[in-house]
Amino acid sequence: MTLTQGLLLLAAVVLLGLLVQGLWVSWRARPRRAEPVTDRVEPSLHAGGAGASARSAADASSVDGSVPLGAGATVDRPLRAASSRRRVCIDPLIDAVAEVTPEAPLAGDSVLAAMPTTRRAGSKPLLVEGLNAASGTWELPVHGQRYSAFQAAVQLANRSGALNEIEYSEFVQKIQAFADALGASADFADMNDVVARARELDEFAHAHDAQLAVHLRAKGPSWTVAYLQQCATRQGMVAGPLAGQLVLPGEEPDAPPLVTLTVDAQAAMADDPDESALRECTLALDVPQSPESAEPFAQWQRLASALARDLEGVLVDDDGRMVSLQQFAGIHHDLQRLYHALSSRDLPAGGVAAQRLFS
Repeated sequence: MTLTQGLLLLAAVVLLGLLVQGLWVSWRARPRRAEPVTDRVEPSLHAGGAGASARSAADASSVDGSVPLGAGATVDRPLRAASSRRRVCIDPLIDAVAEVTPEAPLAGDSVLAAMPTTRRAGSKPLLVEGLNAASGTWELPVHGQRYSAFQAAVQLANRSGALNEIEYSEFVQKIQAFADALGASADFADMNDVVARARELDEFAHAHDAQLAVHLRAKGPSWTVAYLQQCATRQGMVAGPLAGQLVLPGEEPDAPPLVTLTVDAQAAMADDPDESALRECTLALDVPQSPESAEPFAQWQRLASALARDLEGVLVDDDGRMVSLQQFAGIHHDLQRLYHALSSRDLPAGGVAAQRLFS
């Protein structure tokens, strides 16, 4: 073999080695995909798509261990008795209440016809309840019942801030029009007193609010949407109401989720969940929205650790700094004080009033 032939052979070997190395690096860097299974049913990632239904979403979950990450998808869950559902009702702790008194009991049909067309005053929810003449209970007016008295309320504060003078004036105008339509009298609380209460409640809520978030970033290969769905579903998460969202359900069917996992909505809405790659997701916990008895913080920490392991990711804060177990322990200590403060104010975390205030 001549020197030239040797050099050509060496060059060929080097090029072949580089090609193999490139293919290996490319193979290693490919997004991690969901495990293939037989008779797979592909979940739709779009709300209301052709053929989409809660049943098909549940079928997809039962077959391949994943759930759709698109908007509006739901998964069947065991039904609970209707009595466990808690309806929103007027609460003097967080509402400014006005009394509306008719001259005689009124039919529910006429009451509903006179109701305000919008149930908000500015950024604050507005509620109207009637005293059922037959049962003697306060309820949202319905057809076929008669009501002897009414109470209307506007929420004093929420995460948009305290009720202000303009919002309270809007509430007064709407309820006065409601009373006039019924031929009833209306009695309102003094505006200055209401606004002062609203500001004090808002200050308390601002000082005792807690929304925790931790980000999970891929250390190596990225993940496909389907792979992330599969891993999250194994930890008990189901599709949320928004695109790019998975949730750990609360204790009751209509309760807010304990933990929310969010990814890029555009990636979640891709036609093929096995082709859309992700490198980051966020696990969030809205502390006042869930009861302490459900241990939402422990669930948040459990999901963070489990998904970091399964997805081979690292947990970081909003500034990109790694989150340690010691930091989780410190947060837990602070949350105990927050739970106690909320309960002392008769606003326990996860209660209807707390859910309304911290919304």
